[in-house]
Amino acid sequence: MKKITSYYSIIVSISGFLFGFDTAVISGANLPLKLLWETSEWFHGFFIMSVALWGTVMGALFGGIPCNKIGRKNTLFWIGVFFLVSSIGTASATDPYIFSFYRFIGGLAIGASSIAAPTYVSEISQAYHRGRQVGLYQINIVTGILLAYISNYFLQGVGGSNDWRWMLAAEVIPALLFLAFILDIPESPRWLILKKQNLTAARKVLEKTSNPQQIDTILSTIQKDSIQSKKLKLFSNKNKFILFLAAAIAFFNQFSGINFILYYAPEIMEKAGYVTSTSLLGAVYIGCTNLVFTLVGMYLIDRTGRKSLMLVGSMGYILSLAMISYGFYTNSSPSFILSFILLFIASHGIGQGAVIWVFIAEIFPTKIRAMGQSFGAGIHWAVAAIITLFGAVLIDSLSPYQIFIIFFSMMLLQVGFVWFIMPETKGIELEQLQKQLHHKTQSINS
Repeated sequence: MKKITSYYSIIVSISGFLFGFDTAVISGANLPLKLLWETSEWFHGFFIMSVALWGTVMGALFGGIPCNKIGRKNTLFWIGVFFLVSSIGTASATDPYIFSFYRFIGGLAIGASSIAAPTYVSEISQAYHRGRQVGLYQINIVTGILLAYISNYFLQGVGGSNDWRWMLAAEVIPALLFLAFILDIPESPRWLILKKQNLTAARKVLEKTSNPQQIDTILSTIQKDSIQSKKLKLFSNKNKFILFLAAAIAFFNQFSGINFILYYAPEIMEKAGYVTSTSLLGAVYIGCTNLVFTLVGMYLIDRTGRKSLMLVGSMGYILSLAMISYGFYTNSSPSFILSFILLFIASHGIGQGAVIWVFIAEIFPTKIRAMGQSFGAGIHWAVAAIITLFGAVLIDSLSPYQIFIIFFSMMLLQVGFVWFIMPETKGIELEQLQKQLHHKTQSINS
């Protein structure tokens, strides 16, 4: 059972690899495209760097609709198609407008994948290892980021002034692999019951993924939950605590500065004193650190819990951001600044990076899980898009230490959220967790 759910989770999580690769690969094309098309900082920030994130916002906000209408599996297939089209289109673009259009398509795929993949995996996994299974998505994200940085590093010089085209075209290979494998997974049993009332098909899936002695109990619980939540709406008083949790963790995730660093890593490295080729290598170090500590976070998430990892990550954020800001303010050595950037990445990997998609996928009832995931991911990507849009301007108009001080201040607030408000969700069946959070909302309302 564990092997088959792991197999399905790995296949679905390849969409996370495409997410990560697509997110980070633009860092290698950032400076070449600035020189090639000679656009203004505002144009470059919006149409070249952040346009994919605006697509991601749209994909996240509306990704719950196909998840509910055509199913988790079919949605994931079309996400793969969008990634493939985006890669081919951006690599062959002849002007910034065509480039931006295909980056937007890739953004739609990223946003929708952040809904469909965690939702699917959370619904086929058993409670005792749900965190690790959903966490495979995050592991694939950081693996994709790392391989994008490595690919960019080794492809520099291959195509002369067209290096960036080869960097972007590299995504075609994993996109094709994802499309080939996604056909081999079954549909989510919870979706089959909730949307299709197909108990027979749901039972067949559960026979592969669940303990045989528990199948009848699981089916009964899902049916009961489906009936009780029949009239449940996402935006209602019953869900305001859950909505706040999803919004807060998404907001703080991006105001840590993680996407700012991932998108502008080579440029930040250059401002720290590294030459261009070394700055790309510094981005590889960032990707390696991200992967290693995300793996550590995934190992711990079902052992120590989500809340503990968030506290550890928050403390690491605060220390590293303070020292990065200090390093830029005092013109410290490039290695000093890079060491604390790596500490920041490690803190993200073990904390927010490991927790966010698991946590948001767990806290919403089955009927509104996909739409709730859309809500949380929509906020996540909207904030990411705003930060990336202004990043191109801020990185040229503010001192780097000032930018990192802003992120430092926001992480002080995150500590308060995690310590006083965030609940622990590890090891609790989804339907039981909904009852606990519902009772919490009732106590707040009263």
